Amino acid sequence: MTQDQAATAAGSATSPAEAGTTATEPMVTVTDLRRSFGTGERTVHALRGISFTVGRGELTALKGRSGSGKTTLLNLVGGLDSPTGGSIAIDGTELGGLNEDGRLALRRERIGFVFQSFGLIPMLTAAENVGVPMRLRKVDSAEREERTHALLALVGLADHANQRPGELSGGQQQRVAIARALANEPGLIIADEPTGQLDSETGRSIMELLRAVVRSEGVTVLVATHDPTLMGLADRVIELRDGRVIEEQAEQAA
Repeated sequence: MTQDQAATAAGSATSPAEAGTTATEPMVTVTDLRRSFGTGERTVHALRGISFTVGRGELTALKGRSGSGKTTLLNLVGGLDSPTGGSIAIDGTELGGLNEDGRLALRRERIGFVFQSFGLIPMLTAAENVGVPMRLRKVDSAEREERTHALLALVGLADHANQRPGELSGGQQQRVAIARALANEPGLIIADEPTGQLDSETGRSIMELLRAVVRSEGVTVLVATHDPTLMGLADRVIELRDGRVIEEQAEQAA
């Protein structure tokens, strides 16, 4: 995980979806998205004309082997990178029309991030890690403490508020990371292999938590995973291969 990703995870601030929107309106719209690296004969085409939408309040899983384009796609949707071609709209905002400051504002105002390596600040407690995005927004301390407590309870860690990351298991650390991503009420959470460092049982519990968050908080989640056993927990699965969408299917959540 890069320092930029860690800073993004800690500083992602978000705003609720506009009043009056419906579940049928897309949170994410991707159209003919392309991303290439390098030039000439050494050009690598990571994404080759991808198009899809993600509805509000939907848990969508990106499936595919390493090198299929999942992380590249998430970085583009999250505004961490810019495409070679095509377009992305988040909650009605076209990313292509934004400069770097605009993309930073988008990440802080509408998107929460969860990374495979957790990205917690080691010297801070679980509660303090969750509170970082709210501190950056200068949220009143009483409100910040109340929301931190509520979020730790939501992820099942109310009794671990004063423990530091090194005193928590991998699954508990990822739960803290999810609570932090929710700190400023995001419309969209982007999760890149959030179970990649966890055993299968713990990984399933994290995916179940993400599904519960979608249901209880009305958040849209776009998650990349290579684990086929977790696909049944998603509302929809989009499979990538060699930078292309090869299959989309609705899943019956277990």
